[in-house]
Amino acid sequence: MAPPSPAAEEAAPAATAAEEPASSATPSADPAAPSSPVTARPALHSHTTAVTTELAHRPTETDVFPARWTRISDTRFRFTAHWPAAHPFFGPVDDRHQDPMIVGETLRQASMVLAHAEFGAPADTHFVMWDLTVRVDPDALLLADAAEPVEFDVVCSEIRRRGRGLRSMRTTMEFRRAGRLVARGTGSTGCTPPRAYRRLRAGKLNALDTPVPLLAGIAPRSAGRARAEDVVLAPADRPGVWNLRVDTGHPVLFPRPNDHVPGMVLFEAARQAATAASGVRPFLPGTLTAEFAHYAELHSPCRIETEVVDERPGEVTVRVSGRQDGAPVFTASLTSARPAPVRSPS
Repeated sequence: MAPPSPAAEEAAPAATAAEEPASSATPSADPAAPSSPVTARPALHSHTTAVTTELAHRPTETDVFPARWTRISDTRFRFTAHWPAAHPFFGPVDDRHQDPMIVGETLRQASMVLAHAEFGAPADTHFVMWDLTVRVDPDALLLADAAEPVEFDVVCSEIRRRGRGLRSMRTTMEFRRAGRLVARGTGSTGCTPPRAYRRLRAGKLNALDTPVPLLAGIAPRSAGRARAEDVVLAPADRPGVWNLRVDTGHPVLFPRPNDHVPGMVLFEAARQAATAASGVRPFLPGTLTAEFAHYAELHSPCRIETEVVDERPGEVTVRVSGRQDGAPVFTASLTSARPAPVRSPS
C-alpha cells in the first residue's frame, strides 16, 4: 500500500520492516459501536502519569487535551482530559455545543502518548493515522459541561512490534463527561523511525525550504468557521469542489515545520467541505470516518470533492474525498443532524 497521509503526525511504516503478530487484544468488528469492549471498567492501578507536550506532539500546553493517565493492564488505560470552552481553533460551534472534532484530536494525541510512554516508540518517531472512526452524541458535548473533566478508557489492540519498539497499533476509546457517554472512537496508528522516514520521503524533505502560496479562502460562514484564518478551503471551478488551502503559519494546524500537509488539516477540510456542501450550520458530525491513502504534498493542488447523501430523515451525510496529481489522498464520510425548521408564529 502507498504511504498514507498522516493524521497523527508524520510518516508511514517502512515496507521492509519485520512485522510481529498482532496482540490478541482485538476489538469487536466495529470498535466505535455501542458494543465496544472499553465499556468494562476494571479497578485502576495506583500510578498516574502526566501528559507532556512532548508526548502529545504539541508545543503549546493549551493545545494538549489529555491531562494524565493510569495503566490498568498491558493494553488498557484510563485517561483524564479537559476540553476547554474557549480554544483558538477547537472553539464552540454555536451557543450550546463544543466542537465534535475535539474528540478526534484527543484520540490522536492519546494514541501518540501511549505509543511513546507505554509501547516504547522513541521520541523522534514519526506517526501516521491510517484510519479514524468517531461517533459523538452532540447533545452530550455541551458548553455548559466544559468545566467538567473528561474520563476516557483506551484499549490497545492489533499491536505490532519492531524489535522492542512499536510498528503500529489500534486504539479504541470511550469518552464520558458529567456522567454521560459523549463519544466512542477508534484509529490505527503507524510508527516510523527517522532513517526509514528519510528514505520514504526522499526528494520531498526539501519542501520545507520552499514557501507555500496561501490561497484566498472561501467565506468563513460557508465553512462553518468564525475566523478567516481558520478556513482551509479555497474556491475551485465548480460547485461542491474546493482546493485545499494550506497555511503553514497557522499556529494550531502547523505547530512546527512539516514536509507535507498534516492529517489534522485534512480532517478539518473534510468537516468544512461537508458544511459548505450541505448548507447545514452548525454541521455537528455525529459520525466521522476517514481513511488515508497518500501524503498530501505542500506544493501541488489538492482538490476536495463532495457528494451529499440524504440517507435518513433529519440527517445529512456528506462523502468527501481529496485528490492530488490524479491520485486519491483521503476519503471521509460525515453525518450530521439537520436543524429542526423554525416555524413562524401563525
